[in-house]
Amino acid sequence: MSRSTEMGCERKWDVRPSRLSLKTCNPIRSIVENLQVKPNPNKKFIPLSIGDPTAFGNLKTPDNVLQAICDSVKLNESRSYGPTIGHFDARRAVAEYSSHQGPVTADDVILCSGCSHAIEMVVSVIAEAGRNIIVPRPGYMIHTTIGEGMGITIKYYDLLPDENWKVDLRSLESLIDINTAAIVVNNPSNPCGSVYTEEHLCEILEIASKYCVPIIADEIYEHFIFSNHKFTPISVLSKDVPILTCSGITKRFLVPGWRMGWVIIHDRQNILGKEFRKGLYNISSRLLGPNTLIQRILPLILKSTPLDYFDDMMAFVESQAKYACQALSKVPSLRPIMPQGSMYMMIEIKISCFPKFTNELAFIKSLLAEQSILCIPGTCFNYPNFMRIVLTVPEEILHEACARIIEFCKEHSDVKSKDQNGHTAEHVIYDSTNLYVKGGIRTRVSLIT
Repeated sequence: MSRSTEMGCERKWDVRPSRLSLKTCNPIRSIVENLQVKPNPNKKFIPLSIGDPTAFGNLKTPDNVLQAICDSVKLNESRSYGPTIGHFDARRAVAEYSSHQGPVTADDVILCSGCSHAIEMVVSVIAEAGRNIIVPRPGYMIHTTIGEGMGITIKYYDLLPDENWKVDLRSLESLIDINTAAIVVNNPSNPCGSVYTEEHLCEILEIASKYCVPIIADEIYEHFIFSNHKFTPISVLSKDVPILTCSGITKRFLVPGWRMGWVIIHDRQNILGKEFRKGLYNISSRLLGPNTLIQRILPLILKSTPLDYFDDMMAFVESQAKYACQALSKVPSLRPIMPQGSMYMMIEIKISCFPKFTNELAFIKSLLAEQSILCIPGTCFNYPNFMRIVLTVPEEILHEACARIIEFCKEHSDVKSKDQNGHTAEHVIYDSTNLYVKGGIRTRVSLIT
């Protein structure tokens, strides 16, 4: 006789996935992986979708960083478990590296497995089912992926495309209620590339202070700033609002696969208190600490990488952004918005100009099938009728991609390409200073139509 029969019932298999697993969804992965469209086999596939600056191999990790990892492999202590919040030397190095954010000590730093893990930890501690977090739209949807799986309500405040993606302050303030646990500020922005001024950051802080709501600052692109723009950590400007800054080495040091990030607690008025820190420590123990191999070389990585390396990298990314904006601005059915930083550009698709397509997903599917170019649809960032392209691809590949996008738009759009003066795009030339040149006469024009 089976044990189930002895218990007075006939047991049956009943294995179910958790609600957390079923409610967790990564919008980018779910949409892109379900496009189910094959690229044109006659054209080389160009993925402008990958937010990985190392994907094409043209941007190289600094030599000193690579040598450091080789040296770390030989150390016995790099193979052992470490403290769940990270080794003290590594946390102190992050504190020193982040001193521009305000007074920071090693005790304010918790090391994590990448910036996404840092965000997950903060969201897990600051909110729970029944509460809400307010995030930007368009925005990177990791906060939604994490929060909705936990039963946290995600609300979306609008960004303003015609104002370089500034926060719509009225939209933000209107969403705050008694159950609001945090406001997410992504600066510089993925996918928009906006870099907020000190004045604008103070406006955001004023709202957060008024309603006593902490801020989660996603600043993983803090060093990806274009010329004539300045990054200011929001923590520097805060007088009372607690700021939980999430960042890491992924983007700047070109090592996304090493998964090393951190949370920095900025709480000058001790509003969060010891219990909140204890919560973060408890959550960090679920993974038994981040990668020890990388921790051991973190001080060297943060202190010894030549600054001119970063200058060259950012000059390249900015030149890519300018080229793409110039090239695609010639197409009336598109509106690229020149970023101020990060490594992405958002491009409006004027769907009314494309009779065959009902939305940007249809546009992107057809672009992939005909031109073998994959862009991320705006729907992945909760912002339809836009698409995001990555600017870190090799120069010749970006040029080829822009040429194919232009060709695709010409074929499918019901409007002809004209510049602001009414000339067809074929007769328009832009030089390196963004001057419109025709008949020997130069006139400065906007790169954003």
